Amino acid sequence: MRFSVWPSPQRSWKDVRQLVVHCDQSGWDGMYFADHFMPDDPRGVPANGAVLECWAVLAALAAETQQLRLGSLVSGNLYRHPAMVANAAATIDHISDGRFVVGLGAGWQVNEHAAYGIDLLDVGPRLDAFEEACVVITSLLGQQRTTFSGGHYRMTDAPCDPKPVQAHLLLLIGGSGEKRTMRIAARYADEWNAWGSPEDFARRTGILEAHCSAVGRDPGFIVRSTQALVYLSTDEKWLAPLRRESSARSRLLGTPAELVEQVAAYDAVGVDELIIPDWMMGSASRTADTLDLFWNEVAVHFR
Repeated sequence: MRFSVWPSPQRSWKDVRQLVVHCDQSGWDGMYFADHFMPDDPRGVPANGAVLECWAVLAALAAETQQLRLGSLVSGNLYRHPAMVANAAATIDHISDGRFVVGLGAGWQVNEHAAYGIDLLDVGPRLDAFEEACVVITSLLGQQRTTFSGGHYRMTDAPCDPKPVQAHLLLLIGGSGEKRTMRIAARYADEWNAWGSPEDFARRTGILEAHCSAVGRDPGFIVRSTQALVYLSTDEKWLAPLRRESSARSRLLGTPAELVEQVAAYDAVGVDELIIPDWMMGSASRTADTLDLFWNEVAVHFR
């Protein structure tokens, strides 16, 4: 199993850089960065709070690291034209010497789209645009020229030069929509990502495999990843109140020994990559300590 870190875009650049370089030197497999411009607000109104821009951060970290795979988790399709995404991805792949992953999703955060005047589109057209973008990005990164005419994007003899360092730059598709999003992943994704418990993941894996069968693709060629909030400590007093709380997100909670059992449940249902958000870990120094504890006493059992 691979293990990757997912630093909060609300941290300072100094802290993000320090944490990611530390993980790179410690042996972690990957790093992902969220693509948002402001914190979410359930009312759909603009929210205050500093948020680092995803693609600028990825380009900077590509130059600051040596080993980590780097990717967006996930880039909102409607924020950027797919030609821009493909050309930026190829450039970052050069900066990183072939360590980049394009993570793409259909988009969902209402307040960002509203504040910037970007039409979120109804669900059907949004997913239509997303699927077209997957076609266009894949073609631009892999073909010498791309001509495409769809309902949302049009290109004529379009180049993407230089091509990526990797012979095939991986496309990660994020989302758990069982009818359309997972069907798009079955057709185009090199890696599929969605939140969920081991039980959720096992059920959705069956759905992904059914979509693969329908489109004539071997599901064994799709890497499968998920993420969970981590509350890890050897201090039972710190853990006790957290044990009594519920969470809408999947989480790993307890001592290192307990987390080994919880990660084993993900391993048993075929998770290839487990992504660890640092959003709930506190200061940069405390986060580094928690990530080290996870890497040295939990992840080591699955390497």
